[in-house]
Amino acid sequence: MSSFWAQKSITLRGKRRGCHLITDEILSAVNEELSSIRVGILYLFCAHTSCSLSLNENYDPDVRKDFEDGLNRIVPEEAKYRHTTEGRDDMPAHLKTSLVGSSHFIPISNGRLMLGTWQGIYFCEHRNSPSNREIVITINGST
Repeated sequence: MSSFWAQKSITLRGKRRGCHLITDEILSAVNEELSSIRVGILYLFCAHTSCSLSLNENYDPDVRKDFEDGLNRIVPEEAKYRHTTEGRDDMPAHLKTSLVGSSHFIPISNGRLMLGTWQGIYFCEHRNSPSNREIVITINGST
């Protein structure tokens, strides 16, 4: 058994505000690297301050809409914020990113991500204007 490390960055094309299932995009980016891992970890990191990553239900698209609606209730855009340099949606986006998070560890077993049956990887865009986003993917494991 030998140790394996790989790292790559992928660019997600700008997505509208909301929560988007990106599991397939992540898997296609690292399919070759994953296939050789017997036991390991995949680490995802979103290199931005106004979007986030989450693991949640991948079956019903209404969950993603409800997730966005819930975040908007918790962090309303209409509240008074001091930081408005980049627009009214900027500070709420920073707060949502801090609440949801910008990284995740996912176990790997026999070349597959060990996501639960109904789990998928969400990319949550918290800004009103779509923008390309960088996701760094690091894989470590035994081959």
